[in-house]
Amino acid sequence: MKPEMKSAARSAERKTPLRVLARGGYVASGLIHLLIGGIAFALAWSGRGETDQAGALTAIASAPLGFAALWAVAVLLWALGVYHGIHGVALRIEHRPKRWARRVAEWGQAALFIAMGVVAAAVAVGARPDPDSSAREASRGLLTFPGGPVLLGLIGAGVAVGGIAWIVMGVRRSFRNRVTLPPGAPGTAIAAIGVLGFVVKGIALAVVGVLLVEAALQRNPRAAGGLDAAIESLRSLPLGGAMVAVMAVGFTAYGVFCVFRARYADL
Repeated sequence: MKPEMKSAARSAERKTPLRVLARGGYVASGLIHLLIGGIAFALAWSGRGETDQAGALTAIASAPLGFAALWAVAVLLWALGVYHGIHGVALRIEHRPKRWARRVAEWGQAALFIAMGVVAAAVAVGARPDPDSSAREASRGLLTFPGGPVLLGLIGAGVAVGGIAWIVMGVRRSFRNRVTLPPGAPGTAIAAIGVLGFVVKGIALAVVGVLLVEAALQRNPRAAGGLDAAIESLRSLPLGGAMVAVMAVGFTAYGVFCVFRARYADL
């Protein structure tokens, strides 16, 4: 990349307003995951609930001043996405392969947070996205093309590998490289919450990937789905209610960690 571009990115990422908004983006992400955890608890015991981002955002929309809250969530998530995108350009890592691996990771996070913001804005204007239906429609479209099942299987495998990466980050506690936690018991407690959150979210992503691979192998788009379908598939297993309750605890833990991350992230 051109030195001028890197210099401009480094100057932009040091701007206090962007950093403040980016930290707010972690709070917004935490709120969404806390709501997903709460809905998953309801699903574990009553069998009713939409356990994905759309379901969490719909819950916000139904609250007093929900419209304004959703736009605030969208703006904060977009700011966090922009920060990650800029940071990917501004990285100071001498080892070229490692630098580009970090850039890809940062830009992937940027795309994720921006997409989350788009969904929040869509719900704010009255849309009711259905990730499971979208996944099935996309899978149906892919399966109609030559080589589509292979591509869908590769996408599913990629999602599953991403989930495994989240699990590894949790088990190895490598997420601590991006935050400066307080010393002593408080930092240990926050790290433990992060471990649980990363591992459970990784498991959920891995299940989504498995569903996509299953859809590719069976050439059946109805087997595909998003987070809601993944949790429903777990609930259909023996002791499924207890498994969904564990997932609920994990998503709640990840939401709590995101709130702490807003304070302690190395931005």
